[in-house]
Amino acid sequence: MRIMGLDFGGKTCGVALSDPLMITAQPLEIIRRDRENKLRRTLARIEELIIEYEVGLIILGLPLNMDDTQGERARKTLEFKEDLHRRTGLPVIMSDERLTTVEAEEIMKKQGIPRDKFHDYVDMIAAGIILSDYLENHREQLREGLSRFEWEEE
Repeated sequence: MRIMGLDFGGKTCGVALSDPLMITAQPLEIIRRDRENKLRRTLARIEELIIEYEVGLIILGLPLNMDDTQGERARKTLEFKEDLHRRTGLPVIMSDERLTTVEAEEIMKKQGIPRDKFHDYVDMIAAGIILSDYLENHREQLREGLSRFEWEEE
């Protein structure tokens, strides 16, 4: 089984996957859409990736405000979580994604990626950070091999 990490945005969804041993996270792709509320193709592509990579759990970044409140973007992300769970049948765990975009931009700067190319990578790198943080913070649970029905949201 692999774990999928998602960074859901207004017109994009960054995707990352764990390795089969659930040790590392690798950015995979960015799913783009023309309009924010047009999610059919986004959900279909996520389903394709779930099947192709044998994904058993989804970690979805929750964009909280710096004061821990939920704004409009968080509300839309929680709605997406429900759509994702209903469509895939997989557990979807929310993970605080504050500052992941800033961290992704720092990574791109260090890699020498020109600023005008950041949009080509930022969402999938942020998804990788979201997933990597989850893997790091749940290492013991992952080692114990909990079944998908035992995963708990924190």
